[in-house]
Amino acid sequence: MKLHLVVMAAVATALLAPISAGAQTPKKGGELKFAVSAEPPDYDCHKNTSFAFIHPVRPHYSTLLKFDEAKYPAIIGDLAQSWQVSPDNLTFTFKLKPNVKFHDGSTLTSADVKASYERIVNPPQGVISIRKASYADIGAIETPDPLTVVFKLKKPNAGMLAQFASPWDCIYSAAKLKQDPKFPEKNILGTGPFKFVSHTAGSHWIGERFADYFEPGKPYLDSFRAVFVGGAAMVNALQAGEVLVEFRGQSPANRDKLVAALGDKVSVVETPWICNLVVGFNTEKKPFDDPRVRRALSLAIDRWQGSQALSKIALVRDVGGVLRPGYSLAAKESELVNYPGFSKDIKKSREEAKKLLQEAGVPNLKFKFINRNVPMPYTPVGVFLIDQWRQIGVTVEHEQLETKLYQAALSSGNYEAGLDFNCDYMDDPNILLIKYVSADKSSVNYGRYNDRKLDDLYEKQMRATDLTERARLVREFEKHALEQAYTIPTIWWHRIIVYWKQMKGWHLTPSHYVGQDLAEVWLDR
Repeated sequence: MKLHLVVMAAVATALLAPISAGAQTPKKGGELKFAVSAEPPDYDCHKNTSFAFIHPVRPHYSTLLKFDEAKYPAIIGDLAQSWQVSPDNLTFTFKLKPNVKFHDGSTLTSADVKASYERIVNPPQGVISIRKASYADIGAIETPDPLTVVFKLKKPNAGMLAQFASPWDCIYSAAKLKQDPKFPEKNILGTGPFKFVSHTAGSHWIGERFADYFEPGKPYLDSFRAVFVGGAAMVNALQAGEVLVEFRGQSPANRDKLVAALGDKVSVVETPWICNLVVGFNTEKKPFDDPRVRRALSLAIDRWQGSQALSKIALVRDVGGVLRPGYSLAAKESELVNYPGFSKDIKKSREEAKKLLQEAGVPNLKFKFINRNVPMPYTPVGVFLIDQWRQIGVTVEHEQLETKLYQAALSSGNYEAGLDFNCDYMDDPNILLIKYVSADKSSVNYGRYNDRKLDDLYEKQMRATDLTERARLVREFEKHALEQAYTIPTIWWHRIIVYWKQMKGWHLTPSHYVGQDLAEVWLDR
């Protein structure tokens, strides 16, 4: 089969402000200390979704491709030395870099890539693959030689190449997976720039430089230490220089406090964020099986006023639908205002909401709303929502849970309504719309509903090669999703990073999951 080389355009976005090392030569040595405001529930890339996982764990692993952080959304090879895509977009052939070692000294081959992706596509019993639906088009994985892996798709998929750059697709040892498919849950063994040293629960995580890392001369750091600290204690640690950065994001108030205290010792970079807090309703619990109730609760939210007020105190800013505001396929404001819950006439919306609750037989609705105990932005957005619902006569009990309990409640269905998040590593609808696809197809649909119209529109937009047609299908998907209100967007995030200037070689992107292997980071001391 004749193949042609796919060349990804290096698209730099003006919205991003790179933290560039400039003409400086990277210096070796030192330990980067950074803050993480929550801890990973386990060590398995394929089942996790949170920054609490990716920030301490990603430096230990490699992926097939990765995003070029300085030129997001351009992609570059990580384990892949080169790649080709067939003209019919059904065959993806990757040539691997030679002499890549796992941290135990064993050599990585195409068999490891195959075993890792087969675990994602067809997880063995007991293994959770959160992103299984995103890779459903992969029909076969072939390994004609130790340095070649071939993915054969059942159908063309416009977003598939970029999906191979997912930071969640860690490549594991095939030998370890054969011994125990759940080996990654409790063990760290990758080919990334840093070896695992220790995880002290409630305190910190340490990784040290992997001397046999496949990129010559890298990483520059001797080690990294992720310090588990959040809230005011995290800001104080950053101000005191005990940590140099927190990679997720700061609130405007914390940004201003740090800049006032540290002046030109720190830099600030900002960008719209591929992250949105969404309200999820458990449709297996009454009255949330009734679309009138769900829609009423969406209609009660004044997103436009909320964005102005919350952006002063929380790391949220822009009103948007199911895709990040400003992204080429996202709804424009003129389209948004026609969706339920996005009108700027909040008085009229709330009157309609009260009428819907009356019709549904729950005019004095009461329910428990679960939330995550990560303060920013979960707490202020949760409090805001409860106040919005109070204004249509709804009484809500707010329960904030530690990350592991919170995720367990959402995934098990042990909740009535909750504040969920829809954050990922790129803007593509294939990735961000998975949250809304039927529960029997999407493991991140915590609403536990099945809606074949959404599934059909998701499938059609995935196959659409014409951008105009794809945009039309995405709008139709969005309209139906917001009318049914199984899962409703609140306000999109705005990423603010404050960092000490001696940290070099790291670049801000719209996703806090991208650019976290720390291979290029160094300390100017």
